[in-house]
Amino acid sequence: MALSRRQFLGGSAAALAAYALRSGVHLDAAAAVEAGARLSDPARQPMFVERAPNALDPSFVLQDFVENGWDSWRNYRLKAAPALHKTGLIDPATGTKLTTPIWGYGVHEPSWPGPTIQVRRDGGVTRVQWKNRLGKQHLLPVDENLHWCYALHGYHDRTIERDGVPMITHLHGGKSDYQFDGNPEFFYSHRNKVVGPQWAGVDGGFTDTFEYDNDVAAGSLWYHDHALGITRLNVYAGLAGFYFVRDDIDTGGHDNPVGLPAFPYEMAYCIQDRMFTKTGELFFPSFPGEPFYDDFITGEGADLPEDLFPNGGPTALAEFFGDHIVVNGKLWPRKNVERRHYRLRLLNGCDSRFMVLQFVAVARGATDLDSASAPLPFWVVGSDQGLGTPRQVESLVFEPGGRYDVVIDFSQVPKGTRVIMKNAGGDAPFGGAFGDALDVDDLFPDRRTDRVMAFDVVKRTNTSVPDRFDPTAIGGYGGVRGIAKRRRVALFEGKDEFGRLQPLLGTVDDNLWGRGVATPFTWSHPTTENPAVGDTEIWEIYNFTADAHPVHLHQVNFEVLDRRDFEYEVTGMVDVVQHNGAVGKSPEVSNIRKLPRTQVGPEYYEAAPKDMVTALPGDPDGSPRTGQMVRVKAKFEKPGRYVWHCHILSHEDHEMMRVLHVGPLDR
Repeated sequence: MALSRRQFLGGSAAALAAYALRSGVHLDAAAAVEAGARLSDPARQPMFVERAPNALDPSFVLQDFVENGWDSWRNYRLKAAPALHKTGLIDPATGTKLTTPIWGYGVHEPSWPGPTIQVRRDGGVTRVQWKNRLGKQHLLPVDENLHWCYALHGYHDRTIERDGVPMITHLHGGKSDYQFDGNPEFFYSHRNKVVGPQWAGVDGGFTDTFEYDNDVAAGSLWYHDHALGITRLNVYAGLAGFYFVRDDIDTGGHDNPVGLPAFPYEMAYCIQDRMFTKTGELFFPSFPGEPFYDDFITGEGADLPEDLFPNGGPTALAEFFGDHIVVNGKLWPRKNVERRHYRLRLLNGCDSRFMVLQFVAVARGATDLDSASAPLPFWVVGSDQGLGTPRQVESLVFEPGGRYDVVIDFSQVPKGTRVIMKNAGGDAPFGGAFGDALDVDDLFPDRRTDRVMAFDVVKRTNTSVPDRFDPTAIGGYGGVRGIAKRRRVALFEGKDEFGRLQPLLGTVDDNLWGRGVATPFTWSHPTTENPAVGDTEIWEIYNFTADAHPVHLHQVNFEVLDRRDFEYEVTGMVDVVQHNGAVGKSPEVSNIRKLPRTQVGPEYYEAAPKDMVTALPGDPDGSPRTGQMVRVKAKFEKPGRYVWHCHILSHEDHEMMRVLHVGPLDR
């Protein structure tokens, strides 16, 4: 779905109107002006003014408490509910700070992000009651023509207005029993009025109190909503938070045995992109005249029937790129730091945006990159589910849903310097290019998404806390042990019954390297990923699309082994049955032929336990067509119904997700 250029926009009504006239959008220019005029212009918003909240500050972290005699358990009650939030967005005419309605998680007052849960690896269990108090109106437009919660068999008479907003919280990276994993068909609505169909197969039936196994390696997990077909909307509204596991190595204290910086020199940041209206509300495009509609609907020749899409929407769009960057809910924030090592626990919470992170030095108080230094070196010491083999880099590819554990030394620059966390990635579907290889036509005009946050090196160094960071003390990642079976899966791009772009998952048969055939499926097709309990498997993930996809497997962490290019042929289009019995289309792929193994650059850090892997593309429009296959190795230890999917949220909501069932298919 790579776009030839990014046709919108930066919030400029004039640019939007001009585009509508020249591109043939089937709205008049006035409608485009109205759509653009409602949006906040990022160029008129303050940058590096708000203080960046640290999600590992003790005030942000839930404290353990014990009740009801469960002295070996940690018990929390968190509600998902509406709240009002200040991002730092202003009314440019008056300078007044605006308030944004959001959804958040919280004990009393919900927040964006939700409170941090921090536990120790001790064989215990964390119990969380996730209370749904989201109400009976969504903050954002809901496309009810997708395969979503109330489109399931037996739920067609359910509505948000009558029954409430569905949700289901997923602990991303957790090794949870299947009923607590956040499977999208385990949803439940406001005050538990409606529950998803998979609860019918659970001993004891429905519960909103989930149990999480803490006998896992220390790592950076996160929790977020995972409701079928509306994950992108619920997460966009604010439903996400951190969950950290500590152990005897990564203790979180200054006396940890490998010298990792600890609070206040350890900081956790969730990076997201958003659009806002001029009055402060979250904005998510879904109607004609709005950003990206022409790219993904009109420009693709989609036909949206008026009876199903009144006035052309609301419709899901293939991807989303916001023009404002928020970090822990604050707009382009800053942090005052000392001249010493800091540990940053980073989460990419964006819908579709791959980032390429760099740190550059600029003059005191600078907000642009005109005077930026060459990228400063920094250490990557771990990823999604724990410490790995440390590597010093200058750039880091940062996929949606991924987490990276980095250490940067601010003593590299003089006191008074501002260091900007820069994003060298673009505002378009990611194809693997970064830095100077980006096509500037794929960037927002008056681009500000190339900056994330600032670190002002202005604090006096506290010599009472030794700066002991030594990457050689961390050791290295040993990978996943054991003899493994092979499984071949695939990524496709087709079109749904309306002609909208539709990313899909599927399989590649074993008759490979000559006459191999790849088959696409939707969520509703019979399960094809069915490891036995205790099996170790190597998954070969074949990418037949033009874009990179961040692939996530629930329940497990995995080792990224290697990559190989391949050639293939497309001989036509095949029918793909949708959830409602309608028929979409996907390329017919066959004659898959191997090419030599390929290497990714040092900007791709994979030497750690991962639950996300970037499946890179080849050239699906070339002659011959090429793709890339990446291999990961994982052990499946818990039985039951899980899922695997692309973590571009707009993709997983539109069929790029499949059941991963471990053990006998008895549910």
